[in-house]
Amino acid sequence: MIPHTEFSPIEFSGEQRSNSVRLTIARQEPVALRTFTPSQMVLARSSGVFHWTPEGRRLYDYSSGVLVANLGHNPVRWMQRFARYMGWPPSLQAATPPESSHESAPGKGTKLAGDEFFSAVTMTAYNAITPIEAEAVKRLVKNVQSWPGGKRLDTVMWAASGSEAVQKALWACLHRDTSRDMILATRHGFHGKKGLAGAVTGSESDHDRDMRVKFIGFPMDEVDDASRLQQPLDLTAYRNELDGLWNQFGRRLNCLITEPYLGGGGSYHPPAAYHQLLEAFCREHLILFILDEVQANFGRTGRMFAFEAYGIEPDFVVLGKGLGNGVPVSAVVGRGDVMSALKYGEASDTWSANPLGCAAVLATLDEFEATDVLEHTRQLTPLFLAGLNRLKETSLVAKVRGEGLVFGIECADCGELTSQQVAIEIVRAAYLGNDEGEGIHLLGPLAGNVIRISPPLVMTFDQARASLGLLAEVVSQLAERLRGAAVAS
Repeated sequence: MIPHTEFSPIEFSGEQRSNSVRLTIARQEPVALRTFTPSQMVLARSSGVFHWTPEGRRLYDYSSGVLVANLGHNPVRWMQRFARYMGWPPSLQAATPPESSHESAPGKGTKLAGDEFFSAVTMTAYNAITPIEAEAVKRLVKNVQSWPGGKRLDTVMWAASGSEAVQKALWACLHRDTSRDMILATRHGFHGKKGLAGAVTGSESDHDRDMRVKFIGFPMDEVDDASRLQQPLDLTAYRNELDGLWNQFGRRLNCLITEPYLGGGGSYHPPAAYHQLLEAFCREHLILFILDEVQANFGRTGRMFAFEAYGIEPDFVVLGKGLGNGVPVSAVVGRGDVMSALKYGEASDTWSANPLGCAAVLATLDEFEATDVLEHTRQLTPLFLAGLNRLKETSLVAKVRGEGLVFGIECADCGELTSQQVAIEIVRAAYLGNDEGEGIHLLGPLAGNVIRISPPLVMTFDQARASLGLLAEVVSQLAERLRGAAVAS
């Protein structure tokens, strides 16, 4: 591997095609467009639980595209359903596209023939309504309400990204009573980078804070390893903090937003009693309860929705990522009586409720409702916990935590390397893989030294065992190299 800094082009020996792509991106896109990942893998193609590099190396996907491809990459049955919902003719894929060039573009002397178009569902429907949108709304509400905890959720407000959906949920809450202008948010959470979504992300120490937002504690130290999850959690301090904020601000407190687990904050998964405490506080003071499930929905926690797993009943649930299995779509499903406070246009945008997104939601619902993917996920959970806990034997991993098929492995210091540097080295080693070139695609560390493990929910037991064995192999070899380097120095 060629040495690099975080802001210089990433290169690996023997990857001429990948390096060329990386160089183009480094020269013509700002680094701010993506988060730092030590491998910066170039994805030539993907199928199921695998990615391939342009050089032909195969890597297990342990990210699901940031918790998006819950059903795997390019699933045939999903794609067929998606195409049918869009009304695309089967002959379209077999057709040979006409030759095209800048010179033959419309307006340059070329006539547009009728057979250059086909009749299907529109791909853009701004300020209009399509039957596919109505079907997606009905199906999504029906599914959400079919699970314990979903009965309050009767209305859908569409968006294109998770942060946009969070912002719309907050808008609705703030509009229901303008005298209640303050928001509670759990400390170190992540809800997005835009507008109010950014305002409720992080903690009081972040710059440019929105003074309407007050942060509350989230269990972290108490649940820093999966082995501690069964220990009783003393909620007194969390209840006292909530009561203190109510005593200070009273009816100015409008809503409370939290995540089922702290994803970007380092993968901390609390006991259900914590979320039940938040819900009880909200009910007591008529505070609206928003559960941001963008990272957790559609099976990631082993349940269709995390509100069922945690035994709570939110006023709003924010959905995204796995909702469209790769197509950008998000939604707030919640109380229509509160959303009605927003007037015409106050939550509209170009892409909300676009037919492509609605078709993706329908195809995803079809798959979850017709298969046993949720039960399969729950059966994979102990296998992954056992495999990831094995990594502690290398001394490079200190703690493991998670649920369903979303885990965080917290790295340890090694010699002169900090735990964050160790995490970066593990991501690189997993990318380079074994002697045959087979590797594992991981994202850059969360919260400094935590690596997220979140493969597609459709991974087979054999694939799970093989990939966990591969991860143990590369981490063990890395540990030997790092200890050897420490002795040599």
